[in-house]
Parts: sequence; structure tokens; C-alpha cells
Amino acid sequence: MAMESYIDEKRITATVVAIRWERIYLYLDVRTTYSSSHEREGELCFYAVNEMYYSPAMFEIIGQEEDMFHLRMNVTNGGENVCVPSGDYRIIVCRNDCKMAECETDAGVVEYLPDCSRTFLYAEHLKSYTVTFYVEEESDTLPFRFCILAGAKTTMDFPGMVHFWSKLNLFGSIRASWMSSKNIIRIIYAFYRAVYARRRKNTILFMSEQNTVIASNLKAVSDRMKERGMDREYRLLFSARSAAVGSQGVKSWIHVVKMIAQSGMIFIDDHAPMLDWMKLGDDTKLIQLWHAGAGFKSSGYSRWGHSGVPGASSCHRQYDFGIAGSKNIACFFSEVWGINEEQVLPTGMPRMDEFLREDYRREKEKFLYEKYPICKGKKVMLFAPTYRGRNKKEAHYPYDLIDFAGLYEACKDEYVVLFKMHPWVSAKVPIDKKYRDKFIDVGKYPSINDLFYITDLLVTDYSSNIFEYSLMRKPMMFFAYDKVQYSLSRGFHRDYEKSAPGKVCYTFAEFLEAFLKKDFESEKVEQYIEHHFDYIDSNASDRVIDWIVLGQLPEQIRMELERVKKRNAHRKTLDFLPEGWKRGVDEVTKEGKS
Repeated sequence: MAMESYIDEKRITATVVAIRWERIYLYLDVRTTYSSSHEREGELCFYAVNEMYYSPAMFEIIGQEEDMFHLRMNVTNGGENVCVPSGDYRIIVCRNDCKMAECETDAGVVEYLPDCSRTFLYAEHLKSYTVTFYVEEESDTLPFRFCILAGAKTTMDFPGMVHFWSKLNLFGSIRASWMSSKNIIRIIYAFYRAVYARRRKNTILFMSEQNTVIASNLKAVSDRMKERGMDREYRLLFSARSAAVGSQGVKSWIHVVKMIAQSGMIFIDDHAPMLDWMKLGDDTKLIQLWHAGAGFKSSGYSRWGHSGVPGASSCHRQYDFGIAGSKNIACFFSEVWGINEEQVLPTGMPRMDEFLREDYRREKEKFLYEKYPICKGKKVMLFAPTYRGRNKKEAHYPYDLIDFAGLYEACKDEYVVLFKMHPWVSAKVPIDKKYRDKFIDVGKYPSINDLFYITDLLVTDYSSNIFEYSLMRKPMMFFAYDKVQYSLSRGFHRDYEKSAPGKVCYTFAEFLEAFLKKDFESEKVEQYIEHHFDYIDSNASDRVIDWIVLGQLPEQIRMELERVKKRNAHRKTLDFLPEGWKRGVDEVTKEGKS
């Protein structure tokens, strides 16, 4: 749609006075001036406009102080669950779809523009996504510009010598071409489409590509559907394999692709690598029931630029919905998955339905005291940190940092300690015989949630196990000896010290001192609960079923989703061509030019 322009009249001016980054978020401070008080009336919108004069993204206004606007844009999600596309961008300020100003650059910012540029590496550092700031040359003013470029690693060899001899092996090249991943994907797609044409929309697949069993949230939702008799109306399919960490046979692939193609809705519990390249049909719903409640460590797109991050297009982009414990923390999950915050539904964690049932708790408490009799009549410290290392194969924990003798003495006759390491850590806790009357390794016990019932003090670091444990309303402590290194490698999506619901210690001596003084900072637990839980009940599975499977979303959530849909659709109708220009069939040309 053609837009009126008042830019030349300078009724409003807009100047970028500050640029900063926070992970994948670009923040700009824009100072505005007005030719008259009348021009202050009405809301302003800030659009990122490319060289073709279209806007694939707009900046969010996160704050305003008089004439200063604080803007934010997630470069991995411009509003439609895709990265902001490659291109050269300007920022156009609009009011009621009228162009009011084009952002200039403050003179004091110009010399710092190169330092504000950012490069995000991904695909094992073979590809990059760069955001570079510059000022347009040969201009009387300082127009603000930024360039986004998606690139890939290229050879630096002299072109005539590249793989010359390998090209002579004609047979090998033909064979390699036929067996290439692209051809294999084409075969899989052909099979998918053939089965997809005969799919049944009432078929629901519960799928894990990380585990060999259906567990946690997947199990809770599927079990609840059966309890409600919904397996008579819906066909429930199940697929569990460790494809993310190991190779699978042809038979396994055929079986999984067939189930995916048959399904109208798919629930997954973590990243599914095969869906990074396999695009689902438009009317297939993909739902992420991620296991983590909300910890500190970043993952997915929130740590773009580090090793092991998703590609620009990935499984995450296909999610219709994900779930979280509350609306307050939906932003963390949407950042990780590269989707809109409105798509993260605050249903709560289905796996916690059983955890919150009083009869289940009594049953497990009795069982655990019988299994671990040293806990009877004592207070229990549960030492349960996350792993260190890049993946499951490298997972470990530095046991040498634990002062077992000091901890044993600090426990006195009051405490015993259960050590529950992350499931990926294969090495057992080195507990000396002389400490076994107070220390025990419970790593083999399958559910850490059960252990929370008999725990009086949780000691962890960056693990999301604090989410469930917080509802015990008991103290926590945090032994974060490597916070600086961990923040650099994994990253945090919020301030660690402010968010940790308990005392944070950086050395084991500091931890022991706080433990002896009972300096737990327990008041932080209630604050954490209030922020992280919209519901504290045993109905999370029912909310997932009602809201997602049956489509009975609460009206407020439905309105928010519709608002985002309309905003994106409206932005696509805007044409930011300069006055006097017409849009040709294949190019932008000035009026009067042939």
C-alpha cells in the first residue's frame, strides 16, 4: 500500500544515540525532536526497511523517557519465526502508516559503529550471520544504516587449482553425487509426501529423538489422554529413539517418517535434529514439551554464535506452540526456540502433575526412607549440579573441587548428603569408606523429583532442577565455582545472582561457611515461585490437552496470537518506496524512466 511521506518536511527527526547487544537482541536508543507539540500526538512505529523498500521486521518499543525511545529487535526472529533476512537496512519512523522520519546517526556514535557490529557463527563455524553498522557515504547528513549478511566459509585457494585431480575421478563423482545427502533427503521427502496424502488429522504422535523411552512431559500428557478415554477418539502413536546421539538404521528411519507423515499433531520433548531439514506439512501441528522448567543457562538461539547452536533454519522454527510455567518466563523459551513469545503457553509442566499429588508424595517418602535408611531422623542435603562438557560424551563433574572431609565435618549429627549427578555424568562420586555413614551416591535412582520430598537443602549450580524443588518451599544453595567460564561458554539469559533463589557461593570454603551459619537466603524462594508459576496444581496435562489438542485456548491468549498475526500481515502491506517512485515488475524504477 502506498504510504504518505512527511520525511522532507522534518516534522519529526529521529537520531540513534546508542547501540548495544544482549545475546541476540539489538538495542537502540533513539532521540526524537518535534517541530510542534501537535506532532507529539499519536504512537510511533520503527520499521527496519531493506533496499527493496519492504519491511521484514520492526523494532519493539520497550521503554520511553520523554523524547527518548528504547528499541529492541531479536535478529533471529523478526516476528515471523525466521532470522531477519540479508539486506541493507534503514529505519523508517511511522505514525498511522505515514512516514514521518528516517533515523540519522548521532555524530558521537559514528566512530563507534564498527565496534557495535556483531558476527554470529553457526553450523560448526562453517556459516555466519553478521550485522554491520555504517553511515551512508556521499550524503550531507549521517543516515543510519546496517547490513545483515548470511555467509558461509569459502576456499581461499587459487580457483584454477581447486580439487583439479579429484575431478578426473568421474565414476567416484557420480557415485558420490547419487549418494549425497541431498538425494537421500529427496527420497525421504517423496516417501513422506506419499504417506502424508493419506494422513489422519486425529492421529497424534509422541516422539523423542533424544531418549529410548517416552517419559517426562510426553508420558504425562499421553497417559492423561488415555485416562480421559481420548485414545478412543484419537489414534496415539509413539516413537522413542536416541537418534540425536547415534546413527539409526534404514528400517528405523522408514518407521519414524511414516508415523510423522500420518500425524496431524506431533509432540516432542527436546530438539529433534531430523526436523531441522524435514519440513512438515502446513496443517501438521508441532508442539514442544521441553523438559526444563526454567534455569539460568542459555541454549538454542539464545546462545547463537557459540558452538553447538541451531542453524538459521531449524526444527525450532516449526513449533506451533511450546509450554512454560508462567507468562513471566515465556520470553526465555521463545528466545531459545526463535519463536514469538505469544506461542509459549503457560500451561505448567505436565510431569509435575504427579509430583504435586499428596498421595504420590506420601508413597515415595515411605519408599525412599526404606531404600536409604541413613536419611531417617536426619536432615538431607541433596548435592545435584549440572554437568560440565559440550555434550553427553564429554559430560563430567570436577569432584576434586568438593572438600569431602570438610563437608563431612560440617554435617555434624544433623545432616546426611545424597549426591545426585546429572544423568550424563558416568563417573561415580568418589566417596571414601569413612564417609559412607553420611554420604551416599544416589545417581542410579531414576527420578530426582522423588528425592526432593525428603530433601531439606538442595545444593546445585545452573540446573533447572530448582524449578520443581522450589515448590517444596525449602532452602537452596548454589556452588558456582565457574560462573565466569560458564557464562562465556554457555551464557545466561538473565542475571545469575539476582535470579538464583538462594545463597550463591564461588568456592567450596565459602559454601561450607554459609552452610554452617545456615545463611541460605531462603526469602528468595517465595519470590522465585511467584515469578515462575501461574498455576500450582496437578492440572498441567489437562491444560495442554484442552488448550492445544482440543483448541480451547483462553480468550486472552487467543487474542494475543491474533494480534501478532494481524501485525505481521499489516506490515507486509506497507510499501516504503520514496515519493515519485513506482514499483516495476522486476525492479524499482523512478517514475518517467523506461
